Amino acid sequence: MQSPENESMLDFVQKLPKAELHVHLEGTLEPEHIFSLAQRNGIELEYKTPDEVVAAYNFHDLPSFLSIYYAAMDVLRTEEDFYELALHYFQRAAAQNVVYVEPFFDPQAHTSRGVAFETVINGIHRAQQEAAASLGVESNLILCFLRDMSAESAAQHLEMAIPHLDKLIGVGLDSDEKDNPPAKFAEVFAKARELGLKLTMHCDVNQKDILEHIEECLDIIKVDRIDHGVNALEDDALCTEIARRGLGLTVCPVSNRFVVQNLTGDEIRKMLSKGMKATINSDDPAYFRAYMNENFMALVEDAEFSKDEITTLTRNAFEVSWMSDTKKSEYLSRLEKVQ
Repeated sequence: MQSPENESMLDFVQKLPKAELHVHLEGTLEPEHIFSLAQRNGIELEYKTPDEVVAAYNFHDLPSFLSIYYAAMDVLRTEEDFYELALHYFQRAAAQNVVYVEPFFDPQAHTSRGVAFETVINGIHRAQQEAAASLGVESNLILCFLRDMSAESAAQHLEMAIPHLDKLIGVGLDSDEKDNPPAKFAEVFAKARELGLKLTMHCDVNQKDILEHIEECLDIIKVDRIDHGVNALEDDALCTEIARRGLGLTVCPVSNRFVVQNLTGDEIRKMLSKGMKATINSDDPAYFRAYMNENFMALVEDAEFSKDEITTLTRNAFEVSWMSDTKKSEYLSRLEKVQ
């Protein structure tokens, strides 16, 4: 049972209009939806019930999480599947007063299974259009390359995306970071920049060579944003440069608690104190059992974050988003009306 103070904070968090900048659509695939898609597509599952699926979520680091994550998405086969996947997420986002999203999707995880690129992106795009029209949730899509696949594969998928550039706002880099530095993908990210796309990359918490990876993001790739990026706090010069450039850091507290056994509340607070544009996000909410409001409330309950700190984190997300300046002003005005 929540205390009256936490109930008041939950009400405050719910009222805040929010932007989410780090959520993998494949990571919003809820256990019940896995079963319904498997049935529809004639796929036999290893598990008998949704509860058995949740019980199998026994991950303690990034590789152990990814092995479960990629296995589950095999049920996604048709354009309708991807439409449902994205729309279900947008419905949950709307229920938590998330009004703007820049979601990721991983096309290589699907084309490698024989699913066409167009099938994936068209289904997601249709859900985006419906969410904007019927739910009031606007979004801009980010194509993520899998860093444990080759740079050549990334380049091929960027070529596949060119007929769909009007459906994309940026490109990102995710999956297993070990021995897969940002520089491996310098050429394809430079090409994406030429095409007018924004750039972001995962720098997951406590990974091998993580400070070097953050440096490469800044100096070689020249990213517009960094996903996670908590380890930058280990280097004052990196913190200063990230703050100077006004780069957003898309931190995912509950995800961190699962993958590195640390909510990183103290680290997020330290980022704010250094003038770094930290934001709060849900990452893979179906797996970590926490969407946006649950992530904010984890900071409230476990790290005693204040209304002012929560508001700053929310404001940062709108400010470092890739929406137009006009839209930013509109959303920030709505945010400031909530007290």
